[in-house]
Amino acid sequence: MNRPPGRRRRLSTKRHPKGLVRADINVTPLVDVVLVLLIIFMVVTPMIARGVSVQLPITANHDKKNDDNKDIIVSINQAGDVYVNADKIAADRLTAAVEAERRRTPDKGVFLKADHRIDYGRARAAMQAIHRAGVEDVQLGTDEKRQEVP
Repeated sequence: MNRPPGRRRRLSTKRHPKGLVRADINVTPLVDVVLVLLIIFMVVTPMIARGVSVQLPITANHDKKNDDNKDIIVSINQAGDVYVNADKIAADRLTAAVEAERRRTPDKGVFLKADHRIDYGRARAAMQAIHRAGVEDVQLGTDEKRQEVP
């Protein structure tokens, strides 16, 4: 290769008129990444349900509230086991557990999810224990009655 000294070989590029800036962005990799993230979120989102899974009572007049992670979730399953968030505790320790959670984050409310098959007395006892912990407002979890389409 006979090149004059001091000149380097340039990569072959398309020639553009002098002064024009060509701004081509290849969006294919960006779209690929966004689609992969979308799929990941679609798969993971249903698994994020907080607390313990219970069959909630069904109500016709259902107020919807988005989960903002600002509630202490107290769950009672069909067997009568009590959970604070996802931690199983003895029913007589519920007041102390709620008090401890409220000390860590005082602005949190309490959301009670009780299985519809338990005795009403167990849910009432849990509400009393929560009230003894200094919580005035307890939200009760229910599922919305689905209207059948004719």
